[in-house]
Amino acid sequence: MLSGDGGQAARVWHALNPDEAAAALDVDPAEGLASVEAARRLARYGPNTLAEPAVEPVWRLFLRQFADLLIAILAVAAIVSAVVSKSLETPIVIGVVVLVNATLGFIQETRARASLAALRGMLTATVSVRRDGTEKQIDPADLVPGDIVLLAAGDRIPADGRLVEAATLAVGESTLTGEAAPVGKGTGAAPPDAALADRSDMVYMNTVVTRGRGLAVVTATGRGTEIGQIAELLEQTPVRRTPLQRQVDQLGRTIAAIAAAVVVVVVVLGVVQGRDLADLFLTGVSLAVAAIPEGLPAVVAFTLAMGTSRMAKRNAIVKRLAAVETLGSTSQICTDKTGTLTRNEMTATAIWSGGRELSVTGLGYGPDGRLHDGDGAPASLPPVAVEVLALCSDATVGDGQLVGDPTEGALVALAAKSGVDVGARRRRRPRLAEVPFDADYRLMATVHPVEDVADGADGADGADGADGTQAAGGGRRAPAADGGAGRSTRLLVKGAPDALLERSTAQLDRTGDVVELDDARRKSWREANAVLSDRGLRVMALAYRDDPPGAVALPPGDPLSGVARLAMIGLVAIVDPPRESAGPALAACREAGIRVRMVTGDHAGTAAAIAGQLGLDGDVVLGRDLDGWDDEELRRRLDGIAVIARVAPQHKIRIVQALQERGDIVAMTGDGVNDAPALSMADIGVAMGRSGTDVAKDAAAMVLTDDDFATVVEAVRSGRGIYDNIVNFVKFQLTTAIAFVVIFLVAGSADIMAGAPFTPVQILWVNLIMDGPPAMSLGVDPPAPDTMRRPPRPAGERLLTGRRLARIIGLAAVMAAGTLIAISVLPGPLPAQGAETTAGTVAFTTFALFQMFNLLNLRSETASVFNARTLENRAVLAAIGGVVLLQVLVVSVPALCGFFDTAPLGWREWLLAAGIASSALWLEEIRKFRHRIGTRARYAS
Repeated sequence: MLSGDGGQAARVWHALNPDEAAAALDVDPAEGLASVEAARRLARYGPNTLAEPAVEPVWRLFLRQFADLLIAILAVAAIVSAVVSKSLETPIVIGVVVLVNATLGFIQETRARASLAALRGMLTATVSVRRDGTEKQIDPADLVPGDIVLLAAGDRIPADGRLVEAATLAVGESTLTGEAAPVGKGTGAAPPDAALADRSDMVYMNTVVTRGRGLAVVTATGRGTEIGQIAELLEQTPVRRTPLQRQVDQLGRTIAAIAAAVVVVVVVLGVVQGRDLADLFLTGVSLAVAAIPEGLPAVVAFTLAMGTSRMAKRNAIVKRLAAVETLGSTSQICTDKTGTLTRNEMTATAIWSGGRELSVTGLGYGPDGRLHDGDGAPASLPPVAVEVLALCSDATVGDGQLVGDPTEGALVALAAKSGVDVGARRRRRPRLAEVPFDADYRLMATVHPVEDVADGADGADGADGADGTQAAGGGRRAPAADGGAGRSTRLLVKGAPDALLERSTAQLDRTGDVVELDDARRKSWREANAVLSDRGLRVMALAYRDDPPGAVALPPGDPLSGVARLAMIGLVAIVDPPRESAGPALAACREAGIRVRMVTGDHAGTAAAIAGQLGLDGDVVLGRDLDGWDDEELRRRLDGIAVIARVAPQHKIRIVQALQERGDIVAMTGDGVNDAPALSMADIGVAMGRSGTDVAKDAAAMVLTDDDFATVVEAVRSGRGIYDNIVNFVKFQLTTAIAFVVIFLVAGSADIMAGAPFTPVQILWVNLIMDGPPAMSLGVDPPAPDTMRRPPRPAGERLLTGRRLARIIGLAAVMAAGTLIAISVLPGPLPAQGAETTAGTVAFTTFALFQMFNLLNLRSETASVFNARTLENRAVLAAIGGVVLLQVLVVSVPALCGFFDTAPLGWREWLLAAGIASSALWLEEIRKFRHRIGTRARYAS
């Protein structure tokens, strides 16, 4: 049993040797904990999770929504209104405003909680442990003190532990100690007083293995870990608001100050005109409510949340909301090649054999595809070549899925395309001996019994001779060793072309004959290899040798010496092909003004070939070339570079820094531990969700669940659309606010319209119903068709540029003028003077309809409303339909007419209100038309 408090007690674990630590935790590292004991410890110590803040009760979460300053002002206004007014209409409507805003905030926070939980679930990893004597994959939350954890490069360490084994192990502990460089680890005990950074025999939760492998016994989990204790201190640290949120806050405060000044002016004018002070107070409060965009922060959060939710459905998980707004201004993307621009599925695309080149169709590890000669006619491989593909490899492929080495997977898939049942062939032709692949001699060899005709065939090899030699084309045997009794064997070899050529004395010609490999033929093999390699293809050579019965193909003491006197069969050209979506995605980037360059650790030739297929124009340089350039030269040369190959982590960092120093907003993709520094430094770090290591995912701001570059481009498109929606909402609310201000200033200062144009209840109705749902509907607007045809927006661009502000003021002026005209042309006193008149009702309705036409106007800076995109956002259409219906009820239902001080309208009055309100649409259509004509003229010139 675990003695004392075990892993969670205050022990000096780093001062114990591995055996002492294991004994104290009552575990045998070779066997691990028993499942029953692990369950008992889990019940005792709890799950291995970091401390999280206590979940706030739902009722408290709802009440907290009323703590906002603007909400508090509204609440006070409602109470005072109830005291000083003769009726309860105004306080009731203000109360509804307060309640609706609080409800929206409550819904948003609960949705954010759910989104965060879903995100955590999508990024959950597993950990390898040894339990019950076997290796298992478990949820990190189920780890307990005493568990034996297996560690490898790229793994995030799931708990604190004492190392039991370590092989070239290094751990990045910057999250814990601030040390940027990885720390070498071993099993030797550290002094009892060693500082945490000097405990080389310990590993700690949430740090990352950067090199090597190890075995650790867990000493602490969850809150008992070093990082867990730090996490508790950080629980109360406030989250820094994003630049966009701070900009929105500043905008709201500025507008509030302006609105307050306007309210003072309106009240002063009313006092001068002798109006009732209580009425003036109610009017001022109502005007402030209408003019102050109290819903602006909530709608920004709503829009960001909706956008990130849509992006998650499209395989892009945004970990930080700040990344969403930055996406819209991305101007440079530095992308990895393998798995991002390419399929990450090695594919044989060409074979050189018998002096001719054959092409192969079909991508990936599936069996679909055929072989063709240079004229496009069907072709086939020599049967012995198919044997090498199927038998001289360890990879298995099933249903398009690979288990094993990718290069071998390409060869096995090529065998399947040749009509072979690889599994059946391997069962009939078992491996008798082998030379495993090694980087020193760059080949793999296997020995198999030669299949007799009586054994049966699957039809792919043609017919083998009765003596086991290949009979295709009347060919002779390859050079064979001296015989003995027993069955004939065949040595199958694959490897680097030069390595196999050195060990070959013959070749298989086009007719299937085995001929001598003279100098001229050796030269042709080398030339063919060079041609394929220059196309960026990885080339694998195939060879074989038949041995008579009794011969020892691979001597037990020195099996490599037996790989000799081979007959060359052919060369197989392999490549990781580009994704079908990569080309269109790169074209979309070019159109959007985003420069893409490939930054890869692969060979320059391979990278250049893929870049050429995808249309990446520019120079190809190596990482070592960057070492000879200073920072200024690197910045100057970057525009002309399309591919940087053979890069190290420090090269990626320099590239990101150089681009950022030029003022670019940089997105960097990656999947490995060595990518993490650049992912963290980039403005947008994008990690691969499938192939990415834990450290890469942690360093990134966004994780792609499909590892597809096209998803990066779609995320940029979504980010731009989200920003556009926020800008449109701001324009919509400010247009209304400014129009209200102008109307009240004019109405309050003009003798012919002395008094307020609307009652407080009408003002609040516009703010609550006419402004709220339509504004929220803008948050779900899909990106505009021209989103990716615009250049990236400057990172420091304000929400309200000069052009946007001018447009807002122009539309507000139209709304104010139209409403004032409606008041002036119809007889009757203003509604605020206590009369339910047609004039006041038409003005009220006109202003409400102005909102709806303005909603349609603001969805695009240049596109006409009269296009199919107007119908795309059903939320906008529903908001318009709902608002118009409610307005009809307000001016038609007697009970509501009394509440809102309105009079029933006939079709003439409705036509007048709609006609005046539509002026905003027609004037905008004229402006947009002129803009489009001017743009076309500039392009034409």
